[in-house]
Amino acid sequence: MKKFISLLFVFAAFAGALSAEPVATRASVIEHIDSCEAILQDLQGNYKTAIPTETLRRAKGIIIVNQFQAGFIFGIKDGYAVAMARRPNGKWSVPAFLRTGELSFGLQAGGKSVTAVYLLMDDAATRLLFKSKFNLGAEAKANAGIRAAERESVTSSIRTEPSVLVYTGSEGLYLGAAIKTGYMSPDNEANRLFYNSNNRIPELLFSDWVTPPPEAHFLMDYVTRLTQ
Repeated sequence: MKKFISLLFVFAAFAGALSAEPVATRASVIEHIDSCEAILQDLQGNYKTAIPTETLRRAKGIIIVNQFQAGFIFGIKDGYAVAMARRPNGKWSVPAFLRTGELSFGLQAGGKSVTAVYLLMDDAATRLLFKSKFNLGAEAKANAGIRAAERESVTSSIRTEPSVLVYTGSEGLYLGAAIKTGYMSPDNEANRLFYNSNNRIPELLFSDWVTPPPEAHFLMDYVTRLTQ
């Protein structure tokens, strides 16, 4: 029992050290949005991993995730994400920043970068972005998405589309399989630094009064081109 408690203390220290981030600055937030744009570009630049255009056109929202996963016995994922929502007029919102994370238990070791793009396919999934903390795998049906290279081999057995489609840079990711996701929550400090305002997720994603900074246009324009 004492050994187990000691392990818990070691894990708590490990998790705290891994999840601790330098004090956020506007420059670091800009790096986050630039890296998320690069993740999406890399995904779409490879035919074997690209999201089909017809799927992108139906999406109601998009979340681009950049995480680092590490662990030994206990595991932790910590990182950030950028979310955008399609407004009723068909235009995409400004980007909003999120925090991401996940804890796990089991035999594991090492570390790696974990990147993914989540497509929110209905309004209910998009509204989860309003919550202070949410898990797309637990609160919405999240499945691995069909890739551009896989469309011809997909049969009619996949009849219903899940609320969330997940794409990563890994080729051949569990076609049609359910996906376990970690938690996400609004990063209000990052949003404040980037927009120099106290607007929260609902205002950023669905209001018309937030002016996107110049650094947001690259991602906004790219998502718009992909979904036209």
